[in-house]
Amino acid sequence: RQALSQVWDPELGVDIVSLGLIYDIRVVDGGIEVDMTLTTPGCPVSEQLSGEAAVAVRRALPTTQVSVHVVWEPPWTPERMAPDAVSNLFSR
Repeated sequence: RQALSQVWDPELGVDIVSLGLIYDIRVVDGGIEVDMTLTTPGCPVSEQLSGEAAVAVRRALPTTQVSVHVVWEPPWTPERMAPDAVSNLFSR
């Protein structure tokens, strides 16, 4: 989770953990699987964000297999955002 918090949504300027885009992180067969979503299905940075998420986890755990899956259920809503992310986003 700490490694993923280093990945920022370039459009919103908030990290993907604080945005509530990370739905699940689990250890499966010694590897890490991450389920994440995006703010909208047509998000123009969808491949970029999931790729950056995988790279961030690989940097933190270089000998571990990492898979990032983009999921759409449940749909993302602003209520998933961390309170400090909301206040930072709307105080600009």
